[in-house]
Amino acid sequence: MARGTIAKLVRDRGFGFIRGNDGKDVFFHRSGLANLNFDELEQGTPVDFEVENSPKGPRANRVRLAANVTNAVE
Repeated sequence: MARGTIAKLVRDRGFGFIRGNDGKDVFFHRSGLANLNFDELEQGTPVDFEVENSPKGPRANRVRLAANVTNAVE
């Protein structure tokens, strides 16, 4: 399981990119979300995901909110 944050959302097309902790961006489609509503995602949201190979390159699948993440409120 990889970890990263939502880097970009293309809401009208139903996809986006996750910036992994390794600094690389990975494509994801709303169909690859697990127990998440695409329309409620925001840039910067921490997520866990699995990377699969697709005909067009790496793709994030089983995307879910990151486990054990605490949000500091200032």
